[in-house]
Amino acid sequence: MFIVSSCLIGNNCKYNGGNNYNEEVVELCRTHEFVLVCPETSGGLKAPRMPAEQQYIKASDGNLEIRVIDKEGNDLTDNFHKGAVVSLELALKQADELGEEIEGAILKANSPSCGSDNIYDGTFTGTLISGDGIFANLLKERGIPVMSELNFKEKI
Repeated sequence: MFIVSSCLIGNNCKYNGGNNYNEEVVELCRTHEFVLVCPETSGGLKAPRMPAEQQYIKASDGNLEIRVIDKEGNDLTDNFHKGAVVSLELALKQADELGEEIEGAILKANSPSCGSDNIYDGTFTGTLISGDGIFANLLKERGIPVMSELNFKEKI
């Protein structure tokens, strides 16, 4: 069973109200069990919404921490963390109900939630840096392989 970003099969949950439909991901879903997730909407965010990116912000103790900030400067970190947890719980529950093991997750590349290995740098200029989205990181911490629509065929 695979966890799949809902936008990749055509659901309009992307920040701009659209989707990231990917025919190759849809084809995989036709032959495998899957659970669709959108950590951002599961965290209470609407579509459309302002784009958001991870940024390093100095905390009150002087240390840097990762926050998710939208283009208007609103801190959405709590929404992103809540959505990640809700999405993981949904996937684990569905896998348990179906008697399936989660083989991996196919998530939207570069997203502040779902990006794996690369995410946008927080400047809203389209610049990529090494890093993982909030949800992708949570899955990796749980030992669930994470891939994107760009590389899943090489990794399955």
